Amino acid sequence: MKKGLNYLTKLSLGLAFVALVSACSKQAPTAANSETASNSIVYVNSDSLLSNYEYFKSIRGRFEEKSKKAQADLNAKGTAFQREVAQYQQQAGSMSADQRAATEERLARKQQELAAYNQNASNALANEEAAENEKLYEKVSEFLKKFAKEKGYKMVLTYSKGNSAVLFADESLDVTKEVVAGLNEAYKKGDK
Repeated sequence: MKKGLNYLTKLSLGLAFVALVSACSKQAPTAANSETASNSIVYVNSDSLLSNYEYFKSIRGRFEEKSKKAQADLNAKGTAFQREVAQYQQQAGSMSADQRAATEERLARKQQELAAYNQNASNALANEEAAENEKLYEKVSEFLKKFAKEKGYKMVLTYSKGNSAVLFADESLDVTKEVVAGLNEAYKKGDK
């Protein structure tokens, strides 16, 4: 089971920011907002964005809880199965050949069912995570489109430690705090 939305979420956010590069660069700034923007290219630190965006923290918490519950359920089922196997091993000597064969067949089916249950639970969590990642991507993307237009930015890049095409950027171009504040304000207003 997954412990959060680590790599996929960072990838989704990275793609959202990259998508904005072309969207924002095609929009010509108006005279009013071009005067307010001293830089036409800015960046957002996606690590900071994720760690401070309340919506992301909320969905990450939900998924961690769901993952823990699913893992606990799977562990309980696995422990029960192991008890059955141990019980069979203790009683196998006193069973007839037909009883052993029937019990082994039943245990093999149970083992397959347990593996299928695990796979289905993992798939369900992955599908739900993908849907939430899509919502996260849309929220950030839509916010950044409006934000860039209001501020007159032509390009919004993303920076992520260890996974970035941006090797250096002046800190004056970092709009992460402003973006996080705006996203959190929208989230608090009910844009969930």
